[in-house]
Order: sequence, then structure tokens, then C-alpha cells
Amino acid sequence: MDLGLKGRSALITGSSQGIGFAVANALAAEGCDPIHLVARTRADLDKCAASLAADYGVEVITHTLDLSISENIRTLGTDCADVDILVNNSGSVPRGDLLELDEDTWRKAWDLKVFGYINLTREIYRSMRDRHSGVILNVVGNSGLRPNANYIATGGANAVLIHFTESLGGNSWRDGIRVVGVNPGPVTTERFLSGARYRAKKFFGDESRWQELLAGLPHGRPAEPEEVASMVAFLVSDRAAYISGAMIRIDCGHGVRPPPA
Repeated sequence: MDLGLKGRSALITGSSQGIGFAVANALAAEGCDPIHLVARTRADLDKCAASLAADYGVEVITHTLDLSISENIRTLGTDCADVDILVNNSGSVPRGDLLELDEDTWRKAWDLKVFGYINLTREIYRSMRDRHSGVILNVVGNSGLRPNANYIATGGANAVLIHFTESLGGNSWRDGIRVVGVNPGPVTTERFLSGARYRAKKFFGDESRWQELLAGLPHGRPAEPEEVASMVAFLVSDRAAYISGAMIRIDCGHGVRPPPA
């Protein structure tokens, strides 16, 4: 299926690894050009940019920025004001319960994951509104749908971003903009593996037993980043022109609560 993305420009945050880099590959494969990559580590960005340019022949522009800093977001918003597609994917929030996470850890994580999404969306939204055209997609997470005291900061951040996406996208069509999102469940990324080792140590006293935690997942495995990226590519294309204010869950039904007994 041709998604009609050839020649569209895209900005992808948190794009040096995992879901972000998979999204960059998916959009480059569909002909998006140029592609802007954002992350905090220059060496990782350079490696990703070289890979995309070699594989797809697209122009790749890198931005080494910490998006928890408002000034950096304003700079990025100015430099990328003309993009057709924004994919917010930066940041992660640590696991832990209320007593495990101190205020500083919680605030720093939310500055990047929550306010980073909100503030960059605001910057790019302005220019998209002026053109009456554009798509903004937020990669969030299905923990925002299921309260869990051991995942309280992450679930809270994701719940905020789900509400933000649905609220903004419910009205953004009036400005010619679609705002959509995806809620991945477990995905095979370094962050997932780190979290699995953390949980194995907490529950079993042995981080090497992390694979035992996969038994309850559909098909006994997490999703692959490419499976999330394929949905992202569809949602930012004109094939999804009548979708805005929606969050698509990508977890093979894992997040669906069982009916009461």
C-alpha cells in the first residue's frame, strides 16, 4: 500500500534507538524527505543518520538537544517550523512506587516526557495552523490506561499525554491538523529489557530471570519496534485522514482488563 508520504518532511524525537529509530526507518522507506532526528547523544544520531541516508537516499538532519529544556524546544520549533509531520517519542519515566521515586527524579522525567511533548507540540502546532496542514503523533504507552502503584510516575505521565492527545485532536481538525497517538504495550527496546531486569530483581531477587516475566504476554513476547512504526506510518499518512483525537493500542490485547468473574 502506497501511503502517499513521498516528499513529506518529518521530525522525530527520541529517534536514535528503539521505537523512534524504527519510525524514522518506516517514514524514510515511504519516501519522507527530509527527516529530522532528535536525541541527546551526537554519536548515536550520526550513526542513525548515516544508516538512513545509505538505505533510503533521503536527507537526514540531526539535532542534538535535551528536550527537557524549554529553550531547546523553542530552538527546535524554529528550525523545524515547516515540517509536515511531528512524532513525539522522547523520554522515559522510571519505574517505582511513591516511596521509591523522589521529587527530583519524578520532575526531571516529566519535564522531558510530559512537558517535552506538550511544549514541542505547541511550537510546531503554530506553524502547522498557519499552513492549515500537518499531523502530530504522540507515542505514549498503555500504562496510562491501567493504574499501577508500582508504575505510578510512568502511568501518570502517560495518562496525561493520552488526555492531551485526545483533547487536542478532537478540535485540531478545525486548524487543518490531525493529532493522534499510539499506546504501545511492552516493546523490545533497551528500556524494556532494563525494566524487565529491574522487575526480576524486585520480584525474584535475581535480574537474570527476566525472561520468565514474558510468559504472560500474548505469544510469549513483546512487540517489535517495527510493529509500532508501521502503525505510526499509517496514522501520519493521508490513508488515515479521518482519524484525529484517537489513541491506538498496540499490545495484542494485553492491556484489556478481563471481565469480572
